[in-house]
Amino acid sequence: MDSMNIYSVDLNLLKVFEAIYVERSVSRAAVRLGITQPSVSHGLTRLRALFGDPLFVRLHGGVGPTIAATRIAPSIQQAMRNLQATFDEGWRFDPASGRRTFLMHMSDFGEAIFLPPLVRELQASAPGVRLETCQLGSLELTQALESGQIDFALGYLPMLDELFQSEHLFCEDYMILAPPTTEAHACPLDQLEFVVVTSHPETLKILVEHGLQDRVRLSVPHFMVLPAIFAENELAAVVPRYVGDVFEKWSPKGGYRKIDLPGSRHDMKINMYWFRRYSTDPGNVWLRDLIVRLFKSAAQ
Repeated sequence: MDSMNIYSVDLNLLKVFEAIYVERSVSRAAVRLGITQPSVSHGLTRLRALFGDPLFVRLHGGVGPTIAATRIAPSIQQAMRNLQATFDEGWRFDPASGRRTFLMHMSDFGEAIFLPPLVRELQASAPGVRLETCQLGSLELTQALESGQIDFALGYLPMLDELFQSEHLFCEDYMILAPPTTEAHACPLDQLEFVVVTSHPETLKILVEHGLQDRVRLSVPHFMVLPAIFAENELAAVVPRYVGDVFEKWSPKGGYRKIDLPGSRHDMKINMYWFRRYSTDPGNVWLRDLIVRLFKSAAQ
């Protein structure tokens, strides 16, 4: 028999084969499939022509598979299970059994905020799920979200507000971390010397608003280098309050002095962004709901 072209095969015939093979009866196969007995008989005729074999022969009280049918049955049943799993995956994502890697953009301090609770939750309830993080520039980030190269962007990213779907998670304000020798209420801010984080321009903007731009002695790209700098230098920094709280946990007692910024608050909206094309993807929906549960509810 010539090899058959799978694209010319009516896949409904596989359902007919499996039903007859399991039920050992054309009439019971019809009940199983919810169609008429003549429809099953017609399907069996087509199957016989397709495989060049009777496939099922009459027995007392039903039918029995031929040697050829017995040989191909496991492959057909496995194919049906694979198709069912594919369709199920299209409608839901089971974190307990699913295997998937999600790629997310977040800053270094965003990693300190989001990753510890997220990884803890995944280890407990989604052992097959992996996370990868990256840090992209504005143009790269927009292109990566649109192309599906990354799944989410989390953080203070106002340039994405008009381009992507988003969920507001919480608000952050800013504070000053000063050397431990600084008297929080007695030391004028213009007596401090500052390090600024260039990847977070809002910190320099705040210093400019308070006329402190001339007190900047060092610029660095990331927040997470600050503890090492603070350990060896008498410098202060404007940081999101959560960053200050994290650094305080990491440092010896009395390692920093927290100073509230004078004047009005400088709120920073922390959002989660994704491209609308993936809004209904089951895995995307599941992880969005998890992030909202972990961080939005905790902040309210």
